[in-house]
Amino acid sequence: MKLHDMLIYVIPTIAAIVESIGILVIIYGVLRSIFLFIKSHGNLMVSDPKMELARALAYSLEFKLAAEILKSVIVQTLDEFLVLGGVVIIRIILTFVIHWEIENDEKSERVKNMKQLK
Repeated sequence: MKLHDMLIYVIPTIAAIVESIGILVIIYGVLRSIFLFIKSHGNLMVSDPKMELARALAYSLEFKLAAEILKSVIVQTLDEFLVLGGVVIIRIILTFVIHWEIENDEKSERVKNMKQLK
């Protein structure tokens, strides 16, 4: 059996495991975010629940992107490559947007804390 033939059988399973880890991270992030939201008595001005969810989504997207990269090894047609490329591009854009939102929220929290110290 050639290496490529073996990879065709092994990579979908490994990619599914990696994607499942990403799903578990999302579930954990959602549950933790809900807990923090309830703990804050439903105060929408508290950023902890939102940031917890954003971090979990960003982290899970990294797993999902890793799975897509693994799948790229076994792409055999141009159509599969185009679909895979589109999915990867969308996930990269989402990752950057979420990271940007996290950074902006952290900056605004630091500014708010600096104002409170003065």
